[in-house]
Amino acid sequence: MIERHEVETLLTLAEELHFGRTAERLGVSTARVSQTVRKLERRVGAALFERTSRHVALTPVGTQLTEELRPAWTELGAALQRAVDAGRGVTGELRVGFVGPAAAQLLIGATEEFRRRTPGCEVRIREAQPADIPDWLHSGDIDVGLCPFTGTQPGLAHSPVLVREAYVLAVAAGHRLARRREVPVAELAQLPVIHLAAAATPTADMPTGPAAATLHEALTLVGIGRGVLPIGAHAQRYHVRPDITYLPLRDTPLLEWGLVWPADRTNARIRAFTTAALTATGDGR
Repeated sequence: MIERHEVETLLTLAEELHFGRTAERLGVSTARVSQTVRKLERRVGAALFERTSRHVALTPVGTQLTEELRPAWTELGAALQRAVDAGRGVTGELRVGFVGPAAAQLLIGATEEFRRRTPGCEVRIREAQPADIPDWLHSGDIDVGLCPFTGTQPGLAHSPVLVREAYVLAVAAGHRLARRREVPVAELAQLPVIHLAAAATPTADMPTGPAAATLHEALTLVGIGRGVLPIGAHAQRYHVRPDITYLPLRDTPLLEWGLVWPADRTNARIRAFTTAALTATGDGR
């Protein structure tokens, strides 16, 4: 029977492909990692890793074993966490703020999964503008925010990424760019870009044009030709308007969505909701 620390060592080394980093993550010595791997290899009867002084790589047998073990290991960890949360009593309510209809769709799946796992805890939801989320979190008006990641925010912790999407550029239907197939992000330097407070942007040095307090206000400014707006590709589905054309925005990073909360207020409810959200989006199984 394979032991828990052996599985943990195997999967961590498969991620790091470096004995020193693996030892550091596990809080053991490099010699202990090597010893554990050799013990597993003797049990399997085949090498699990190819290793030299400069290189560590999984063998085909090692790849097969890690791929088959990882889902079970993840589920074991989730099961233990659920037991811990049940013991601590995941009850009461969790207040979740969300930004826009795309987040609302994510929230539906996450909430359904959360209720299935923790029926004793109620979820209260509240729609927000991008700038509201950090303010509401710090003031205690909400416990968790579901929104685009906008870089490091002091005092806030965040979940793994739940969803990634490309950026598009919203322009007026009559704009000179509207007939283009795509727009390079560098071209934004010559355009008036609508400024929506605390919204995620594809580059740190965005030129600023007219300011908008809400997304609908920003899109209306686009529609009347006052400026352009970089936005996630979900807008093409949820914000279809005859006065606006959406164009792929080239050479940009992907826009990442996830959960954020005050780092000093992490609790069993937040951990359980994060697990539920990851499961609902296919990343927590």
